Amino acid sequence: MTRATAAEKARRLNHARRVLARIPEMPRAVEQMVRDCDVSPRQAYRYLQHARRLKAPVPVGAAKIPFTVKLPHALVRRVRTYARATGSSLGDLVARALAALFTHTRRRG
Repeated sequence: MTRATAAEKARRLNHARRVLARIPEMPRAVEQMVRDCDVSPRQAYRYLQHARRLKAPVPVGAAKIPFTVKLPHALVRRVRTYARATGSSLGDLVARALAALFTHTRRRG
């Protein structure tokens, strides 16, 4: 079985919240999650436990795809150093930088 993506986890947690709203008994809620999400009873229980602690639905992010670029070695080293120092992933760091570039470009043009 493959790991769920972040978006899939968010969808399952939101579904677990809805299931708990309809079915407060944990054993029946687990059965429903197993049927609806095609997960093991153990995993369904974990989703439901987590969903119980949520105060609001989890936002479902956009799916991410691989995107390869070639950059100068010195720039890559600086980006990796910055990512480590800030606790960010390379993907998140680059995504924020590109989003800022396009936001800045739209305001001026």
